[in-house]
Amino acid sequence: MKWEGHRQSENVEDRRAGGGGGGPRIGGRGIGLGSIAIALVAGWIFGINPLTVLGLLGGVDTGPVAQAPASSTPPTDREAQFVSTVLADTEDIWRAQFQAGGGTYREPTLVLFRGATPTACGTGQSAMGPFYCPGDQKVYIDLGFFETLSRQMGAPGDFAQAYVIAHEVGHHVQGLLGVTQKVDAMRGKVPQTQMNALSVRVELQADCLAGVWAHHSQQGKGWLEQSDVQEALNAASRIGDDTLQRQSQGTIVPESFTHGTSEQRMRWFSRGLKDGRVAGCNSFDAKTL
Repeated sequence: MKWEGHRQSENVEDRRAGGGGGGPRIGGRGIGLGSIAIALVAGWIFGINPLTVLGLLGGVDTGPVAQAPASSTPPTDREAQFVSTVLADTEDIWRAQFQAGGGTYREPTLVLFRGATPTACGTGQSAMGPFYCPGDQKVYIDLGFFETLSRQMGAPGDFAQAYVIAHEVGHHVQGLLGVTQKVDAMRGKVPQTQMNALSVRVELQADCLAGVWAHHSQQGKGWLEQSDVQEALNAASRIGDDTLQRQSQGTIVPESFTHGTSEQRMRWFSRGLKDGRVAGCNSFDAKTL
């Protein structure tokens, strides 16, 4: 992915100088990547808040997090410059898409943090992986996740990382379109298995929206190669519910899926990438996923 030299977003809030003390802690010691990976897998498979899993592993302090003032990103910080460049491109693409539909795109903020940070959705932890909080319209990410994605989950590459960012921005787009609010209104009104099924459709739509971004981004910049697309598809495959369950417990439980199978995640990203239309990402009306 030829990302150097392109515009970087001004909507990046760098909290890493203070963070949450360098990482979540259990019994006075830091949580290792192994525990974080367990929490991530449990969250992705069962829809469990990773904080709960980490608490069961030894008791995580999830109380208020002291937050140092946000600072500007150092110009030599290549990882931060990369995510800022990707975010800027999502801004350009989605602004144009909303304008074409007669709407106005409100840009999200991307927050870089280490360990833990306060959010409008509660205390965010590195163990949660990248996430979007609709309460403050911010995407949160500890850049250490990309090392976990590459080394422990087998999904290396800069466009695999771009896919992750674009997926979370896709959740922001869903909020602006009213999708998130409609799904959240169903909580407590339908059985958990039905909520899981709705969650799968939400996540697959976000994958498709990430593909829509990639489609128009490539048309405008031509900065992707075929290997980049394969990186994104590999990342989508590695975080499918069936793949994660098979790796962690040896069997799969379809009714517990919350994000979709590997094949579904790859197919919906590819759908957006090929078609480039938001209307083509209506996973809720799809008879088959």
